[in-house]
Amino acid sequence: MSLLKTLQRQSNPLSDPAKQIEWLEGGLFESGELPRFGDKLQENGLQPLRPKSLDIFQMNLGYMCNQTCKHCHVDAGPDRKEIMDQETMEACLAVLRKHDIKTLDLTGGAPEMNPNFRWLIEAARPHVDEIIVRSNLTILRANQQYKNLPAFFAKHRLRVVSSLPFYDADKTDRQRGNGVFQKSIEALQVLNALGYGQPETGLVLDLVYNPVGAFLPAPQDALEHDFKTALREQFDIQFNQLLCITNLPISRYLEYLIRTDNYEDYMDKLVEAFNPAAVEGVMCTNTLSIGWDGRLYDCDFNQMLELPTAGDAPKHIRDFDLKALLERKIVVNQHCYGCTAGAGSSCQGTLV
Repeated sequence: MSLLKTLQRQSNPLSDPAKQIEWLEGGLFESGELPRFGDKLQENGLQPLRPKSLDIFQMNLGYMCNQTCKHCHVDAGPDRKEIMDQETMEACLAVLRKHDIKTLDLTGGAPEMNPNFRWLIEAARPHVDEIIVRSNLTILRANQQYKNLPAFFAKHRLRVVSSLPFYDADKTDRQRGNGVFQKSIEALQVLNALGYGQPETGLVLDLVYNPVGAFLPAPQDALEHDFKTALREQFDIQFNQLLCITNLPISRYLEYLIRTDNYEDYMDKLVEAFNPAAVEGVMCTNTLSIGWDGRLYDCDFNQMLELPTAGDAPKHIRDFDLKALLERKIVVNQHCYGCTAGAGSSCQGTLV
């Protein structure tokens, strides 16, 4: 499996979130040719975004990953050493024990590479209704250390949300590296053998699709039908649902857009496709993102741009205050167009 270098490893200027924000604040938006996201909300008679509830507690366990995917908004990879320590996990667990938060969502990088991954799940399981693990699949086939993870997932009845760019090897490997598709298929077959993706077991296996190029995803229902048909006929694989996620202009995907001269066209597409109906369900209104170091963000994308929670809201998990968090104003920038374009986009798939 061939690996790219992360932007950080390349010393690319776009490894700095401040440089990414310069692009999002400048150009077409600075000149007024395209409206800023906050202004777009106002133009459509919508109020500034504020939380409605806290249903999903999304912990980023670190940026370390066994893959270096071309469009990764985290700039994750094997050379990233940022990883959540047990003290920060303990602070997160204290919140889950005290508050009625329904879902714990574990992401990365590859969250499975955190040395305390299993301990965290065992400690958190009694306090939440659902635990999601966002897996790149290939980590489950990486070496003996990880090969028994599918059984661990099943034992604790985790919902597995797995990245699979497409249902053929060419498109998948072009985005994620040579051999990724085959390893992903093997991992899915192992999960199926344990009961994942089978309706009667309650073991949920979802796949995530995001476009390979500089365009918006096709309708989720149609893509799900195509994915289910192809994977069943070619590999006898079943899964529950397909989640379509629009690529946001952040990190390595932003670098790709700029390098290929697609940035302005893509931002124009996002703005043109703005859907007021999608605003109602954006994930920042019911989710809190906790960074590997315990800092708090409105969403995983704001985390990558180092845009912390605003105003008097707590900035770190050790200072958690639910009332203050629910009263905060959500921080927006032009990348938010990606969540409100077309049918909308979130970590749970399309919104409308």
